[in-house]
Amino acid sequence: MSKPVIGFIGVGVMGMGMCGNLARKSGCIVLAADLNMDNVHALAADGVVASSIQQIAETASIVFLSLPAIQHVEAVCTGPGGLAAHARALKTIVDMSTSDVERTRQLARTLGKAGIELVDAPVARSREAANNGTLLITVGADQAQFNAVRPYLDCMGSDVLLCGPTGAGQVVKIMNNMVLLNTVHTLAQAFAMAEKSGVSKDLLANALSLGSAASFALKLTGANYLAKDVFPQKMFSTAYALKDLKLALELSETIHMDNAISRLTAQQLQKSVDAGFADNYYPVMYRVIAGGEQQP
Repeated sequence: MSKPVIGFIGVGVMGMGMCGNLARKSGCIVLAADLNMDNVHALAADGVVASSIQQIAETASIVFLSLPAIQHVEAVCTGPGGLAAHARALKTIVDMSTSDVERTRQLARTLGKAGIELVDAPVARSREAANNGTLLITVGADQAQFNAVRPYLDCMGSDVLLCGPTGAGQVVKIMNNMVLLNTVHTLAQAFAMAEKSGVSKDLLANALSLGSAASFALKLTGANYLAKDVFPQKMFSTAYALKDLKLALELSETIHMDNAISRLTAQQLQKSVDAGFADNYYPVMYRVIAGGEQQP
């Protein structure tokens, strides 16, 4: 019996680890495509087969997407030459990107008319978690859809949660990022204030970790990046962080709820982009808060 065929589109910083884990653990043939096909070829040892959107739509029953934003998801799904245009075997698309809630729901309706189901399953945690298969995956689907895709999601994540119907996975992911980004904004403010007041950033990181301000955000970004004033590229960038926070603000408008805290964080992220830090790890907003707007 031949192995089942599944597809993966978007083999970037997060998608590379996700696709590799899917190929190694799923027992399926994984066809993959990306604008940078070098990323796909780098996974050949894991069993990933370089392919095209057309071939994937024609031969894979399930396709996973890991793309920058909803406009890219829409283009790959329903644009000229996209998945829907070439669908033969294709029955289910699983969007693992962080995407706009209402546009995700509309895309699901559009694809449904073509006989294709859309499941939203955005991921949280780091590139290391993507490589290790320990992502948090929040899923928007009905129970039958969830049961069908769960074995594949388990290849990529250690925590896979059904959050509700279509779009609910995006809501939970956006809330996760909103809380994280607002927390890191506060941490950046605290580190800048401590340093200007003559207190070591390393000492502050340790002190906060021992008290009621302890958090995952402090442990990850406080001690390792804010205290060290190190904000590398090819991590979760300021530009991506701003994009995700804008999704939270758009959702706030949709449900008619004020979100003043997130607006302030978005303004600070925008200042960081304007200062030349768009590609740096987003806690770099510390440098702008502290008055060091010079590009590294």
